[in-house]
Amino acid sequence: MRPYEGYVYAYPHKTAYRPLDPRPHLKEVWAGEHPGALYVHIPFCEMRCGFCNLFTRTGAPEELVAAYLDTLERQARQVRDALEETAFTTAAFGGGTPTYLSAGELERLFDLTERAMGVDLARIPLSVETSPATATPDRLSVLAGRGTSRVSIGVQSFVDAEARAAVRPQKRAEVDAALDAIRDCGVPVLNIDLIYGIDGQTPSSWLYSLDTALGWRPEELYLYPLYVRPLTGLGKQGRAWDDQRLELYRLGRDHLLGAGYEQVSMRMFRLPGSGAAGGDHCCQTDGMVGLGCGARSYTSGLHYSFEYAVGARHVRSIIDDYVARDDFDVANVGFVLSPDERRRRHLLQSLLRAEGMSRRLYADRFGTDVLDDFPLREFRPWLTVSEETVRLTPEGLAHSDAIGPALFSPEVRRLMETYAAC
Repeated sequence: MRPYEGYVYAYPHKTAYRPLDPRPHLKEVWAGEHPGALYVHIPFCEMRCGFCNLFTRTGAPEELVAAYLDTLERQARQVRDALEETAFTTAAFGGGTPTYLSAGELERLFDLTERAMGVDLARIPLSVETSPATATPDRLSVLAGRGTSRVSIGVQSFVDAEARAAVRPQKRAEVDAALDAIRDCGVPVLNIDLIYGIDGQTPSSWLYSLDTALGWRPEELYLYPLYVRPLTGLGKQGRAWDDQRLELYRLGRDHLLGAGYEQVSMRMFRLPGSGAAGGDHCCQTDGMVGLGCGARSYTSGLHYSFEYAVGARHVRSIIDDYVARDDFDVANVGFVLSPDERRRRHLLQSLLRAEGMSRRLYADRFGTDVLDDFPLREFRPWLTVSEETVRLTPEGLAHSDAIGPALFSPEVRRLMETYAAC
């Protein structure tokens, strides 16, 4: 089994979504549901990295950003009208790069989100993504002043040549200045994203990036394998994956464990007691409200979003359509979860974390034992099974990107394979 089939950050993947007919009204979708998480998507970046397959566009003019924020407020008001409750326990601004917005635009983003959704973002954990070029003191001052609890920055590599190889043009001095500014602004949790498997990267240079990151003692570190994805800059070059990724992963894992970090998942490492947890949100049982094109929303029975694309031309078209629309009280594109898909999603959301799956939580929710529903025979060498939990071994965690996709249902795989990528 190849160790790197795909990153399972959500199930089902957006490429399994299809137009909903009829389009259900959000009041029906959210009846009796607990939203839990609030996510706001800002689909703008100052540049497009070679490995990126996120829903984002570069070089958005000021007037488009203003129109997008106007539309975001219209959507938020209609969505809030459809919700029975707005007792959010966690929130995030993602993208794209939310700090592509100016300091004044960020203030407006906070204002419209709090006003329209009836939430005080300073009272719940709030995570905001940034980049070396946009983590400026004026923007970070807004984030800190409005109660942001976590800032995540994509550094990828502290070696300029490796950053260029990943089509991530940045200067080390810019990265250092951004990290210093984040630490100076007082936001309690800093997360640094690093990538392994970059062309020309060696165990020595990988350890150099890890040790350099540790110099800022971040509360969290995410270690991402480089994926050569279709429709990204690197994917279009047709380059092969680095055969040493698994070696680099193990090296990075052991290095961070030795530095006092705990492993939360294959990718995530956290300082114990750092307060970096995401509040009381339970990803297996709570829903999420997504605002902005590119954002997904989910309830126990329906996952939905807007149209999805990676290619620049199609992304721009979808954003243009979004800012022109005013019908945000229905779900447009999505996936209806059958009872089997709900069980499968719960398994995926639990098993791929280091703490594993609670058999009691699963049984209380579905009335069956997880190993009766999913025997997991092919993964038994990578499992530790007790009466309380089903947990991946360290080597099982290392193969999370193979185990996750292998647990997709035949129907989800079929839909993903027949998705008309654009």
